[in-house]
Amino acid sequence: MNRLNIYFLLVFQQVIAGGTHIVAKAVVGDIDAATLTFLRTVIAAAGLWAIARVRSGPLKIDSGDWRQLALLGFLGVALNQFLYLYGMKYSTAANGALLYAATPVFVLVFSRFTRKEKMNPRKTFGIGMAFVGISIVIFERGIDFSSGYAFGNLLILIAVIAWTLFTVLGRQMILKYGALRTTAAMMICGAAMFSPIGLISSFQFPFDQLSALDWAGVFYLAIGTSILGYLLWYHALSRIEASKVAVFANAQPVIATILALVFLDYTITPAFVTGSIVTIIAIYITQLS
Repeated sequence: MNRLNIYFLLVFQQVIAGGTHIVAKAVVGDIDAATLTFLRTVIAAAGLWAIARVRSGPLKIDSGDWRQLALLGFLGVALNQFLYLYGMKYSTAANGALLYAATPVFVLVFSRFTRKEKMNPRKTFGIGMAFVGISIVIFERGIDFSSGYAFGNLLILIAVIAWTLFTVLGRQMILKYGALRTTAAMMICGAAMFSPIGLISSFQFPFDQLSALDWAGVFYLAIGTSILGYLLWYHALSRIEASKVAVFANAQPVIATILALVFLDYTITPAFVTGSIVTIIAIYITQLS
């Protein structure tokens, strides 16, 4: 598959991701984050295992690699998915998307410390500028943790950092096992690790009160995001560098904001606009070769 096709798949993946912020914001109002994460990951793990089984038979993972896959499962499920959904209860879809757009910046920072990637003055300036933009958005309503708004943004920021580690650390497994087997094994590990918390939270949850739209949201997050979205993301990572894949996250704020304006009656604040402009310009600066 040539690079142009990979870029097309990444654009499609970002459309899915943009929709994820809208669906998550709508569903977390009716389902708590722990129960939603549990449902999402169990469905996704079962679906990915079935797809992998049909396409390539048993997963056949070397025993020494399960520790790495368990780490990916912890980063991709316990931290990324759970903290993101928990944070979305308090934050907005547009904010979540903008924070995910900072993924390329975190990839650069992480690469600097793990791979000793050289940081020139331009990249250093861009990283600093990006954090300024992110800070403006996180505290766009002032530093008031009593409202939960800034707290939600900070949880999403931690989720984004976990997603960055998930992206960078997963490349070795992808190159060895391919996107499908790696994603399936990772999701199975993540579902197994999160099951104790998920079972406790869902034991007394009133599932009979959920609407058809709530269940549609659950399946969108499980099948659209956790199966198709993750597969496309890891497939792209098997073809091109992590930093070039991550830069496609820049499209999420635009997609999510448009969808939020249409479906969630979202109101854009001057601070969000300012923070968005600063962050996007900073990301562009860090990606200049």
